[in-house]
Amino acid sequence: MKGLLLLCLLPLFGGQRSSACPHLCSCHGSQVDCSSKSLTSSSLPTSFPAGTTSLRLHNNRLATLPNGLLDGLTSLNSVSLHGNPWVCDCGALYLRAWLLHHPATLTSHLGVNCSSPPGLRGRLVVTLTEREVLESCRYWYCNLALVSQVCLFVFVVVQGALLAALIVFLKRFERISKEARKTMEESFTAGESLIDNEYTPL
Repeated sequence: MKGLLLLCLLPLFGGQRSSACPHLCSCHGSQVDCSSKSLTSSSLPTSFPAGTTSLRLHNNRLATLPNGLLDGLTSLNSVSLHGNPWVCDCGALYLRAWLLHHPATLTSHLGVNCSSPPGLRGRLVVTLTEREVLESCRYWYCNLALVSQVCLFVFVVVQGALLAALIVFLKRFERISKEARKTMEESFTAGESLIDNEYTPL
């Protein structure tokens, strides 16, 4: 019975959490201010109050926005994202798509410039083409593929060296075994001859 009561109360507690002001941010009514808090993409709050109308995320250390972070904030009419070192690779696809689907009157487009890669530095995220973003991802995947191939080559070389060493060891062991067997047979033959000589009738 207690377990059923807890399950019934769980959605109520969840609603209270979703309306609470995020950690490290300050809230005034429907305005949420998370600016100048040295927030990174990993320390950024995972959710904001559902009725947020103004969200300030400027002057932090954000490189990307987590997928879906702003999708549930349907009441937003002001977002500030400038002053962050945005990385315009695969991780920028969500930010770019969100900016494209929201009018520039939100002021969210202002100052949202690429910090890296070098070829896109200074460009507005919203002006990037999907091809430009994907090409930066491709270079990363190519580098990863190259590293993987080098590691695979080294692994194959090491395995080949171990196999060659094993073959040499087995051949040497076989040669030593043959020599030992031959020595034993010679000793056994010499012993039989000695016995025969001792029992030779006079």
